[in-house]
Amino acid sequence: MKIKKILALALAGAMTGTMLVGCGGSSAETTETTETTETTEAAETETAETTEATETTEAASGDVVTINVTRALFNLATPDSEQVKKVETAINDYIKDKINVQINLTEYGSGEYTDKANLALANNEINLLWTASWEATIGTNDLVPNNAVYDLTDLLPGTPLYESMDAGQWEATKYNGKNYFIPVYKDNVEGYDLMFRQDLVDKYGWDISSVKTLADIEPMLADAKAEGLKYPYLSQKTAMFYRYYINDFDFFTADATANWVAVDRATDTVVDTVLTDQYKEFCTLMAKWAEEGYISEDDVTKTTTDTTTQTQDWAISWWTDIPVNDEADSRYGQDVTMVPITDRWAHSTSALGSCYCVTANSTPEQAQACIDFMGLLYTDSKLADMYTFGIEGEDFTYDANGHVEQTSEKYNHSMWESASATVVTPLANEPDNKAELYKDFNGGANTSSAAGFRFDKTPVAAQFSACQNVFEQYGFPLENGGFAASDVEATIEAYQAALDEAGYQDILAEFTAQYDAWKAAK
Repeated sequence: MKIKKILALALAGAMTGTMLVGCGGSSAETTETTETTETTEAAETETAETTEATETTEAASGDVVTINVTRALFNLATPDSEQVKKVETAINDYIKDKINVQINLTEYGSGEYTDKANLALANNEINLLWTASWEATIGTNDLVPNNAVYDLTDLLPGTPLYESMDAGQWEATKYNGKNYFIPVYKDNVEGYDLMFRQDLVDKYGWDISSVKTLADIEPMLADAKAEGLKYPYLSQKTAMFYRYYINDFDFFTADATANWVAVDRATDTVVDTVLTDQYKEFCTLMAKWAEEGYISEDDVTKTTTDTTTQTQDWAISWWTDIPVNDEADSRYGQDVTMVPITDRWAHSTSALGSCYCVTANSTPEQAQACIDFMGLLYTDSKLADMYTFGIEGEDFTYDANGHVEQTSEKYNHSMWESASATVVTPLANEPDNKAELYKDFNGGANTSSAAGFRFDKTPVAAQFSACQNVFEQYGFPLENGGFAASDVEATIEAYQAALDEAGYQDILAEFTAQYDAWKAAK
């Protein structure tokens, strides 16, 4: 199978969650007392079942430190816990002679990740956590204000991990001037494509190179409906306004459930996007498509998932613009062609579209172990391949060109949520110069005037959460054709009124004040 790409390039995904971070972890600065207590207890019970005791005993003796690693799985519906443990064992066998670190690896499916990872975080069960700017609750914009992450600023310089990426990557991912996050070196800018099933492009002779706007695909959607497909247009269980309109707005949260506030690129001012002409335009188009039968009711009731793309029941969907689209082949299970529908933008959240953090409950020894493990992961191709693809011969093989063929239904990841594009071996259909393509890709984007700004929603956290709930009631169905076209305008008015009742004006005022202060300090 082959995924082709028409024109342009760029990145950023989108998934959402809901629970409020309940991180009971203390800050890095306050862990030394706890560490001492743990060390004493662990020394008495070297074989104890609790992870904390084992970790601290090992740290105290200067021996191996075990860290708990938690990550999401996107390529398969459900993790195979038995295979995950086999991969964990293989990784530990490989690294034992290289670094004094061992890992306990836990994976959750993408649909359950936010809730389960959040609970584990609250229970201090994680040391190294995968996260992203677009994740809700345990996303990068939530973890720092909730004191849930370890300050890595002084630990990084001079390490193999720090040297694995240029200094600009570390600068781009700072939060309030400090390094809390370890970015995955991938497509660290944001843009979006329309994705077409290649068999339908061939069958109907669609001129997809002429597609410049969403309206341009309407004749193709009509063909798909005539084909009898359930999903002529598939949103993949998410609202799309913020993705299709990033040329107009900088949406700082990279979260569809919070797309009601942004910076207008034309004026460099904070705006209420719900009241913009662009929002009305988009929602009206989606409503008309639903009435024409181009959007399934499933896209409104949220019963579809992105695994629908692996079926033959859709025609056109979306995907993030990335330099090597063949990497997503396992997600689709069929030939697809991408056409850019937006420009690429470097902004405040794009570089953290996939990253790791060390949790605040970690001891200094555990934090250092996380840095050591990530340093090896980002510089050792064999480890990066094991962590991403699993066990050679079981989950993947190397072809005659030394590229990876993924074969497993039990362990299957993409590079973008695993390790650096500079060390993960290219897939069979990917070019040898994949690393260079990613470097060129990241360097060719537009830079947002708001790049570097991060909104701290702590002062309005309750209002923010309430507005996200309002989005689920009004915004999501509006953006997926859930209301009649004739009712769109009135529904937008009701949506805005509900937002205001939930405290939206407080959020808008706080957002504006923070952004204006940031601009003044530049």
